[in-house]
Amino acid sequence: SSPPVTSWDAAYERELQTFQDIGDTGEIWFGEESMVRIIRWLEKHKVPLDSSVLDIGTGNGVLLVELAKSGYMNLTGIDYSPSAIQLSEKVREKEGMSNIKLKVEDFLAPSAELSGFDICIDKGTFDAISLDPSDAAGKRQLYVGSLGRVLKPEGIFLITSCNWTKEELLNEFREGFEILEELPTPKFCFGGRIGNSVTALVFQRK
Repeated sequence: SSPPVTSWDAAYERELQTFQDIGDTGEIWFGEESMVRIIRWLEKHKVPLDSSVLDIGTGNGVLLVELAKSGYMNLTGIDYSPSAIQLSEKVREKEGMSNIKLKVEDFLAPSAELSGFDICIDKGTFDAISLDPSDAAGKRQLYVGSLGRVLKPEGIFLITSCNWTKEELLNEFREGFEILEELPTPKFCFGGRIGNSVTALVFQRK
């Protein structure tokens, strides 16, 4: 039932090697500005620093490090790639961030202790699941179900996507979630039409 790990694992294996060689955290998949956008939103809405935050598909864990630097104290990152978790552990050690918990977890089949979060953040994991050639629609449904289980009622879900429009995401998360806000993202122009390369939405669990 897990997504195909091969390509992501290979990518993180390479990053792990690079990190060990030169102490470089490697590719930040979604770029600096998407992290800044998330942190600014949390600060603007005075989200308490002791709120429990789950980073779904944490990758190299850089977002969690930035959240910790901003004062957030209750941070968890999960990824189904053991290499990604190893990489984020190395990043965490280098930064001396002891308040970041990291776990290998498949979000489509989360363990029982993954629950009661105030905030869930996704930048690209829902996209990756959506591209899975084997039963992408079923996996998206599992994802929405998992989100409902791990996020507290009235909890906040911030999603950054490169694949989905606002309308499509509203449709995907209509069961149990309502939109609070669309965050401004960079626009790009394609064939004379203004398009959006990135969609960033804030949902609240009903």
